[in-house]
Formats: sequence, structure tokens, C-alpha cells
Amino acid sequence: MLGFIARGFDHLTALAARLLRASLVAAVIVMLSCIVVQVVMRYVVGKTLSWSEELAVLMFAWATLGGLALGVREGFHVRLDLLIGYLPAPTLRWVERAIDCLTAAFGAYLVWSGARFYEITGGSVSAAIGYPIELLHILAPLAGGMIFLFALERLVAGPSTESAPDLAA
Repeated sequence: MLGFIARGFDHLTALAARLLRASLVAAVIVMLSCIVVQVVMRYVVGKTLSWSEELAVLMFAWATLGGLALGVREGFHVRLDLLIGYLPAPTLRWVERAIDCLTAAFGAYLVWSGARFYEITGGSVSAAIGYPIELLHILAPLAGGMIFLFALERLVAGPSTESAPDLAA
């Protein structure tokens, strides 16, 4: 029964990672397209668009927060391993577990604080496009939930060999 739950959890996190990756690609494409359109309109046509910068900022916010969550799963998040690389293997495993616990706690905090901010800013609209500002502010709790999910996956499965410090480099 436990194996069935573990496989289900693996499938859930893999699906979440695939959807996240696809949404990040789409967000970066939209963001870059908005920036190109803005530059062309401003310097070639001589007229500025009111919506392109705001949409680019929204896509940048998702690319940043979603990329942070994906970095937790894939192990390419920013880390300093100057000191932990010299620890003996058993100690290193405990330190990696502690880092994963702290990462999960950060994800949970991001969900909690982002949800509070979402509630506070409810009812506002963006200046240029007029979309509900909650769309921008829901990104933090979403990313926090994914960070928590992926950190939990790392805690259950253990860190992959790709995320282990490379002392040869």
C-alpha cells in the first residue's frame, strides 16, 4: 500500500513539474514578445503601448517564482556548498535533509504569507490592463505550494545525484 502511495506521489510531482515547465516556457515567450513589441512601438512607430510592460511584469513574476519552484525539484536552485562539500557522507546526508526541511518550511511560509497578501489586496485591478490584481498576487502562494511539494518529494526520495555537490569542479 505504501508503494502505491509513493508511486502516486511521484506521478503527481512529475505532472506538476511538466505543467510548471510548460507554463514557464509560455511565460518567457509572452514576456519577451511583449518587450519586443514595446521596443518596436516606442522606437520605430513612436507610440508607446500601455499594456505591454504590465503584461511583461506579470510574466516575469511567474517566470521568477515558478523557476524557483522548478529549481527546487530539479536541484538547480542557487546554493553555496563551499563548506558542506567537505563533510563526511553521513553528515552530508543529514545536512541535505535539513536543507530540504528548511526549503519545505520556506514554501509553506510563502503559501501562508502570500495568501494573506492576496486577501489584503483583493478587489484591486491593474493600472493599464485592468485585470484583477489577485492574478499577480496568487503567484506567490502557488509557487510556495510547489516549492513545498517538491521539497517534500526530495525529503521522501532523498536528493538526486545531480544535486549533490561536485567537488571536482
